[in-house]
Amino acid sequence: MNANAVLAGHARLRQGLKLLRAGLALLLLAGLLGALYVRDPATLQSLRNISFDQYQRWQARSYQDAPVRIIDIDDESLRRLGQWPWPRTRIAELVTRLQQAAPAALAFDVVFSEADRTSPKSMLELWSVPAQARHWMAALPDHDAVLARALAGAPVVLGQSVASGPAEGTAPPVKARFVSVGAPALPYLHAFPAALPLLPELESAAAGVGFISFLPDTDGVVRHVPLLLNVANTLVPSLAAEALRVAQGGRNYLVRTGPSAGVGVTELRIGHTALGTSSAGEVWMYYSQPAPQRYIPAWQVLAGSVPAQALEGRILLVGTSAKGLLDLRFTPLGHAIPGVEIHAQLLEQALNGSLLQRPSWAHALEAVLMVAGAWGLGMAALQFSALWSFALYALVLGGLGAGSWYCFAARGLLIDAVGPALAITLVYVLTSVVRHVASERRQRWIRQAFSRYVSPNLVAYLIKQPDALELGGRRQDCSFVFTDLADFTPLLEGMDAGAAVALINAYLDGMIAIAFAHDGTLNRIVGDAVVIMFSAPVPQADHQRRALACAWEMRRFSQDYAQTVSARGIPFGQTRIGIHSGEVIVGNFGGSTIFDYRALGDPINTAARLESANKQLGTWVCASAATLAACPGWPARPIGKVLLKGKTVPLMVYELLDPQQMADGDAPYQAAYALLDGQPALARSAFAALAAARPGDALVALHHARLQAGQADDLIVLERK
Repeated sequence: MNANAVLAGHARLRQGLKLLRAGLALLLLAGLLGALYVRDPATLQSLRNISFDQYQRWQARSYQDAPVRIIDIDDESLRRLGQWPWPRTRIAELVTRLQQAAPAALAFDVVFSEADRTSPKSMLELWSVPAQARHWMAALPDHDAVLARALAGAPVVLGQSVASGPAEGTAPPVKARFVSVGAPALPYLHAFPAALPLLPELESAAAGVGFISFLPDTDGVVRHVPLLLNVANTLVPSLAAEALRVAQGGRNYLVRTGPSAGVGVTELRIGHTALGTSSAGEVWMYYSQPAPQRYIPAWQVLAGSVPAQALEGRILLVGTSAKGLLDLRFTPLGHAIPGVEIHAQLLEQALNGSLLQRPSWAHALEAVLMVAGAWGLGMAALQFSALWSFALYALVLGGLGAGSWYCFAARGLLIDAVGPALAITLVYVLTSVVRHVASERRQRWIRQAFSRYVSPNLVAYLIKQPDALELGGRRQDCSFVFTDLADFTPLLEGMDAGAAVALINAYLDGMIAIAFAHDGTLNRIVGDAVVIMFSAPVPQADHQRRALACAWEMRRFSQDYAQTVSARGIPFGQTRIGIHSGEVIVGNFGGSTIFDYRALGDPINTAARLESANKQLGTWVCASAATLAACPGWPARPIGKVLLKGKTVPLMVYELLDPQQMADGDAPYQAAYALLDGQPALARSAFAALAAARPGDALVALHHARLQAGQADDLIVLERK
């Protein structure tokens, strides 16, 4: 196995370990969210209920005629027959008329827990009447007794309410037998301490007694109704359940509980009807929009205007829709309905088989979907691109929502998509943030690494303007700094190659750092030579001054570096620098395979020639007038009009001076140079004096030699590059 294969294997192993750690962390997070979901906090319950309510608004239950009718004590009945409560004799008359139509059952969503105050005996306690009249009235039948006789033998179910405390109620009556399959159901049911007692004679006469209590959620909406309750540690049925039992002529309830501990009630069988329930013995309501045909006004029954076939064989529920009696309940459809209609709709659903189901396994399934979805999507978000991970996230959420809706619309099952969706969203956002932070960290690392190959300002420019990564260029005024190390070739020949590379790398590192500090762009490195560009890619209004400042700092650095290296016995040369400015074409060149960001134009060649001209002129830093013209005040002394090799027009060239030491631009030299313009004899004398005073000034020696050779102006023709 070669070294590359070993390195690749190690890289894959490191990546795999990172992925494993991320997977375990995500699994722990998803597991914690699943555990929280299993605890079912109130906030999640509210969100789940809102989503289930919305399903019913989108697709309410279609009303289908069922053998269930409401005998409605409505506002018109109260207007015609008097305010509520009616005398029990009128209730008895209502029962008698309804019984004549042979209904399957007659259930009262009314509680008869107190004696009728309009009975003759009650009136005698209030009225002052003669003895004869009192005797006559005392012989009149008691109203409650009249109602009890009307109830006797009829399939009537009386409503009963729970009491808030044992002292206010009694043990509830039980008219049916309960057969249990599985563990006892009582511990799972909603428990109440006692029941409000019914009048004994009415209770005894009734065929059944059912509880009318609703248990709305915290927002007041009735979403589920108990079929069974635990009242005073006794198993009792609801009004709807008892009406269904009496209508079928049954005597027993079959209560089935889950095979495992904690499952609770799973089914209640009433006669031939099996109803799936929640663990607490509740059924979820699936409401229809208002249907006038399910109501029959009570006054019409008492008036004898309701045909018997409209009542025969039906379960009749006596209740009230009168607004003044305030028996109104809120539903998921967003409006209030009479409480008696909830009982009626429950019976309709039970008979039509359209009850909603929230199976006992639903919560566990949702927790599994939550954990699996959160973990899987989190792993995908860490590995895939942002676009693909978002597409997967949208697909998962869409699948959850579509699946939940399908279960509701097609199967009547309530499966929560909100809880899993929230957990998946939380994990997706967290992993996306982690990936984004990691991506930013990696981008910074790449930017730093890339900046070692390309100028940092170019990297920043391309990041901000990626459209600049196109072939082609644009015209731009730029300044260029060319540097070259004198006597570098002999240095390489005389020392170890590794040591030479270390020396040149340290030298180039310092030179390039200076260029970057002045926001210069590294155009290229050729051996020991460096080319720096200013005003590209980002235009710089002061690019000429930047170029001069950069060149002079490079000059100081190269001198110090050469002195340090020479002190170690290594003859390190000085650096020659050329500076020129002008219009060039700047952009990406090379083709579609590889880009080379650079500048093309004559100013670049001129800057290179100026760097090379230093060898013939005896200078170290040459700058053109094109650069210096934009930098008034920078100390420099004129070299002359230099005709570079291969050029036809001479270029005014200056030697750059140290701004800290020669701020006056070397006035004696400037005075001698000015004499070259038409006063050759005086210029010869002046340069002769300067040469004697400055034996080490190479530029003075150059002009002195030229004048001695008979040249009388400042035109310098270079014969070689």
